[in-house]
Amino acid sequence: MTVGLFIPCYVDQFYPSAAKATLELLQKLGVDVVYPLNQTCCGQPMANSGFEYLSQDCNDLFIKNFSSFDYIVGPSASCILHIKEHLHADKNEEQATNIRTKVYELVEFLTDVLKIEKLDAVFPHKVGLHHSCHGLRGLHLSQMSELNAPPFSKPQHLLNMVSGLEQIKLDRLDECCGFGGAFCVSEEAVSVKMGKDRVKDHTKNGAEYITSSDLSCLMHLEGILHRNKSSVKIIHIAEILNATR
Repeated sequence: MTVGLFIPCYVDQFYPSAAKATLELLQKLGVDVVYPLNQTCCGQPMANSGFEYLSQDCNDLFIKNFSSFDYIVGPSASCILHIKEHLHADKNEEQATNIRTKVYELVEFLTDVLKIEKLDAVFPHKVGLHHSCHGLRGLHLSQMSELNAPPFSKPQHLLNMVSGLEQIKLDRLDECCGFGGAFCVSEEAVSVKMGKDRVKDHTKNGAEYITSSDLSCLMHLEGILHRNKSSVKIIHIAEILNATR
């Protein structure tokens, strides 16, 4: 099994520690990982802004970089969902279709493909888990609380394997943080209020860290925490699952 490691542009630029943790974690688990050096943005920001027709060069480059791998794995639910649902090709749509079937967000790759049941990770802290909307409602990493259906949570399943970690209970388990890509620009006040509500839920219930499979959401929450001069930190789930102390 050979995995192509897809690192979204904002992760590369702002949170490289999450990218490194993803690579190290996969290697620890015996996965043959390759990082294509010529990868760039997947095109999601353009598509979210109504300009998907301008993102074909991004699509073509993604196909060129990743078509040869057995799986493509990335630490970002929103970017992975974009590839799964929107990757297309002008010349070889079969290639694009094939890639859409083998691209995975890190958590779902660990649970659905590798079927991990044990991790040698240690993180002795109280952690609040934020379910991003893309991960929850797009990739179905967890059950939606509004449904009358059996609960499940793939990220929670993995966090339960981490020694010393205490998952705090939230009042509103899977409420949106308000980031929403372009939404946080076009509806800034609403976005900030939603983010403050999520931060309050985590802090009042004793979180030392807030984690998620989406760093875009965490970046939004981190800004609010910073402005509040809060001691609570954000951390990508890959960094926890890769932690040794």
